[in-house]
Amino acid sequence: MDPYYFEDFFPGQVFLSQGRTVTETDIVTFAAWSWDTNPVHTDAESAHLGRFGQRIAHGVLGLSVAMGLTSRLGVFESCSVALLEVESWTFVRPLCAGDTVRCRVEILATRLTSRGDTGVVSRRFTLLDQRDQVIQEGRIGLLVTLRPADRTGPA
Repeated sequence: MDPYYFEDFFPGQVFLSQGRTVTETDIVTFAAWSWDTNPVHTDAESAHLGRFGQRIAHGVLGLSVAMGLTSRLGVFESCSVALLEVESWTFVRPLCAGDTVRCRVEILATRLTSRGDTGVVSRRFTLLDQRDQVIQEGRIGLLVTLRPADRTGPA
């Protein structure tokens, strides 16, 4: 795949990632390294009696998976300079072990920076489960490079 640069993105453009199944191990490992051991994530008996009837993944685990799935697209990797913001992120449904999720990324807007040597790409991320239900969504801004003068666009 040819690399993407700022000039290759336009509002309305959509990318859809491959799927990934979230496992019990993902949830337990995330709890361990984040130190977030809230019983809704780590106590099967307590969670069984709670609102969701089972342990659920941490909200930020869903965001992390969405970012990882987007990285696997290969679209933003060659041009990424810096993550600028995560805005209006909402947790619509619980993410559970066994859910297979995909990330839909829509380009909302693009603009050159004031220096003119990089651009900002505003993207809407939508994390979808195996039933195409929205699990999480929000906007994530990315600073990207412009195409070098000696390169052509993606095929």
